[in-house]
Amino acid sequence: MSSKPLLSEIISSHEFEEIASRTLSKKAWAFYSSAATDLITRDANKSSFDRLFFRPRLLRNVKDVNVKATILGCPSALPFFISPASFAKLVHPEGERALARGASKKGIIQCISTSASYPVEDIVSSASQGYPFFFQLYVDKDRRKSELLLSKIKALGVKAIFLTIDAPVPGKREADEKVAADESTTSPVAQTQAKNDRKGGGLARVMGGYIDSTLTWEDLVWLRSCIDLPIVLKGIQTAADAIKAMEHGVDALMLSNHGGRNLDTSPPGIFILLELQRCCPEVFDAMEIYVDGGIRRGTDILKALCLGAKAVGLGRPFLYSLNYGQEGVEHFIDLLEDELKTAMQLVGITDISQANPGLVNTLDVDHLIPTALGHPYAKWSPKPKL
Repeated sequence: MSSKPLLSEIISSHEFEEIASRTLSKKAWAFYSSAATDLITRDANKSSFDRLFFRPRLLRNVKDVNVKATILGCPSALPFFISPASFAKLVHPEGERALARGASKKGIIQCISTSASYPVEDIVSSASQGYPFFFQLYVDKDRRKSELLLSKIKALGVKAIFLTIDAPVPGKREADEKVAADESTTSPVAQTQAKNDRKGGGLARVMGGYIDSTLTWEDLVWLRSCIDLPIVLKGIQTAADAIKAMEHGVDALMLSNHGGRNLDTSPPGIFILLELQRCCPEVFDAMEIYVDGGIRRGTDILKALCLGAKAVGLGRPFLYSLNYGQEGVEHFIDLLEDELKTAMQLVGITDISQANPGLVNTLDVDHLIPTALGHPYAKWSPKPKL
C-alpha cells in the first residue's frame, strides 16, 4: 500500500476517496467502494446532483451564516449526519468509536449500524456523555434477538431507530465477492462472523443471513410495541411507499437506495425527493425527510435542503475520512461545513431555514421524475400467483 499524504493537505471528499483507494486493504476497498452489478445506481447517485443548477439571488447581506439544525428533536451543529455503515474497523482499528468521537466533538449525529464492528455500548461511551445517537436496525429472523437489542438500545439513550427496509436480501456486489473475506471479521451487535463460500467472500451476503426477509408494513406495530422512540424508514424509493409510511404514522423517511449496493438501476435519492415533491407534497408536513447517496460536496447538501430535505446522510465519505482516524473525521466535517457555508453565501441565504426550491434549477432532470404513483401509460394488471 502506498503512503498517505498529510491530512492538512486534503481539501475535498474526492481526495479522501482517492487516497483510500490506494491505501486501504484490498478487501476494505472492495467492500466499501463496491455496489450492485453494473454500478449504475451508485454512479447515478453522484452524477444526479451535477445535473441540478443553482439560481443565486444576489446583493444580499451574507456576512453571517447559521448552519445549525434540529433532527428528530436533537440539536445538530450541521444539517447532516453519519449514515450507518458496516464494519468501520476495516478502515481503522478504532472504527465506529473514532467516528463517534469525531462526530460528538464537531456536534453532528452518528447513526450506528447493526453491523458495527464494536458493541453499541462501546461506541456510545466513546462520545461525550449524553450525546445523541441514532441506531439502524436490521430485523433478525429471530425476533426475540431484535427485541433484546432494542431494549439495550433504549437503555443506552439512543434517540431514534432507522429501520432498514431496502435490504430484505443482499444485492450482488461483484467486486466484494471477488476478494476473500477475513474470517476473523465479526459483528458483535448482529452476532455474525465472516466466511467464504463457493459464491465468494461478499461480507453483506455471508454475514447478513440473519436478516428477516418476511418484514412487512404490519410489522411496524410490532416495532412500536418494542420501543417508544421515533421510527425512521430507511430505504424509501417511491412516492407510493412514502404515502404508505405517512399513513402508518412513521416519524421520518430516509430516501436511499443503500448507496447503490442492493438493487441496481433503482432511483437516486435526490430524484426520489423530487418525486415526493411532485406526487405527494403533503408528506413534508407529516414527516421529516432525509436523503443519502452520492453526497460529496457542500453544494450537494444545499441542493437537497432546497428541495425539501430536513437533513442528509453521508456514509462512504465518512469511512474514507476514517482512514485518518478521529482527526480525519473532524477534518472532513470541517471541509463540508466550509463548503456548505460558502454555497449558502453565494446563493444568497444566511440560514438553512431560508433554503427553498426557487434556488435550484431542476429542468435537466424533470422529465425523469415520475408524475404519478403508477406507470403513466402502461395499464395492464398482473395476475399474481399466491
